[in-house]
Amino acid sequence: MSGKTKRIFKKILSWSGLFFFGLAAYMLYHQLSKYEWADIENALLAIPSHNLWCACLASFFGYVALSSYDFLALKYIKKKLAAWKWIFVGFIGFSVSNNAGHAIVSGGAIRYRLYTRWRFHGTDIIKMITFSGFTYLVACFFLIILGYLMTPDHAFGDGSVSRLTTSITALISLIGLLLYFWASVYYKKPFIIKGVELNMPSFRMALAQVVIGGFDIVMASLVLYFTLTAFVEIPFITFIGVFIIAQVLGVFSQVPGGLGVFETLFMYIIPGEHNQAMLFGALIAYRIIYYLLPLVISAIALLSYEIALNIQKKPHKRRISTKAKTAKKN
Repeated sequence: MSGKTKRIFKKILSWSGLFFFGLAAYMLYHQLSKYEWADIENALLAIPSHNLWCACLASFFGYVALSSYDFLALKYIKKKLAAWKWIFVGFIGFSVSNNAGHAIVSGGAIRYRLYTRWRFHGTDIIKMITFSGFTYLVACFFLIILGYLMTPDHAFGDGSVSRLTTSITALISLIGLLLYFWASVYYKKPFIIKGVELNMPSFRMALAQVVIGGFDIVMASLVLYFTLTAFVEIPFITFIGVFIIAQVLGVFSQVPGGLGVFETLFMYIIPGEHNQAMLFGALIAYRIIYYLLPLVISAIALLSYEIALNIQKKPHKRRISTKAKTAKKN
């Protein structure tokens, strides 16, 4: 690959981050456009302000946990970065991938655009993205096992999410988690994938991956729990198990926001048409608080950063232009 081709490829990768940002906004709009504005307004007004504030607080801490994925990834590649930078890129990356789906591609494009601005090599960015992907994967393994043990039998229903299917999934998750922990202790050889060398993290870091990933999903569950309990009483121990299963199935189905998965699973544990209307209201509030608001905030943050960066570049470009003209005259 020639130098010019590499530069063009890097430009495409960098600008693809903005493309996925637009895709995330479209996907969220597509989800919410199915509802009438009056329905959205009524759903939000039916939830006590205390519940809404608690849901917003849970969403905030959830995105703090998500940003910590990047902190762990920096530790993994043994690089240091100002705290505001990894929080900034983590928040924006996950607010986009949560809405657009395909987290490695959409969130990875955002990370490439921002980390290259801070002089990170492409190989290091690939390592960070891969490590963050495994952080979510092992957290999913742990939470699938937890969700399987905590979820009541009647919540599994029939068909594709039957008890047998979920039992097999839980068993595979247990094997995967134990294998990951074993490899973090005993497997010391690097994996080389297309020239990129990847090493197993330490056991301590593997535990940190599970804790941070688990905390992220628990905070996300509290966003929906606070909106749902405004309409119907449900024990948190029952709720969290169903939420974990729904969240993981939604991620692996690559449906943004797990659209349809939550409705299907919660329908089994909260039967009745009246309760379905309540669930509808709670899910609207959940999607606005956990998906729409972070995406809007990250759009403002990214736009402000890009504008500020361009303003800083202009004097630098003028100085270079002046020096070039002076050199020509001489």
